[in-house]
Amino acid sequence: MARYTGPLTKKSRRFGVDLVGGDSAFERRPYPPGMHGRARVKESEYRTQLHEKQKARYTYGVLEKQFRRYYEAAHRKPGKTGDNLLRLLESRLDNVVYRAGLARTRRHARQLVTHGHFLVNGVKTNIPSFQVSKHDIIDVKPKSLETTPFIVARETHDSDVVPGWLDVSPDRGRILVHQSPVREQITVPIQEQLIVEFYSKI
Repeated sequence: MARYTGPLTKKSRRFGVDLVGGDSAFERRPYPPGMHGRARVKESEYRTQLHEKQKARYTYGVLEKQFRRYYEAAHRKPGKTGDNLLRLLESRLDNVVYRAGLARTRRHARQLVTHGHFLVNGVKTNIPSFQVSKHDIIDVKPKSLETTPFIVARETHDSDVVPGWLDVSPDRGRILVHQSPVREQITVPIQEQLIVEFYSKI
């Protein structure tokens, strides 16, 4: 399964935002990597739009071809294309596991999903890009509940960071999807309109 496996801290510094979550290396050096990292960069409209698209890609761990498909699907849906795009990305199974607080990072959530630890509506699902829908029930497999990642998740779970469109029972390892996320509930620092403008030109 294709995915970006390179250093995310480097990308975080390139785009000026923590793509990992709690990245201490980024906090220490919040400027672009390389010998010219602190040099003045000539800004342009295209560069700003491209950076916003790349930031979204690396945040959700999606390669270019797949990200383009997300954009095309969002464009076909009624409503604002940018809002639809973020809603599709937020509804990925790996992101839902992360947002529910059952994984430290989106990369960690992706690994847990691919290792087959989750059931969606009672069916084993190991595809990180699986789109969850309203009223879906996501459960940690009973055999997996007592493994280290989920024991740690239970002990460190913070219900205050769980978005309103999800209901999480960490002791049971259960996530209930109340609704599709709305833009106000998506807290990633992405200006989706710049992404729409980028794709509208190519």
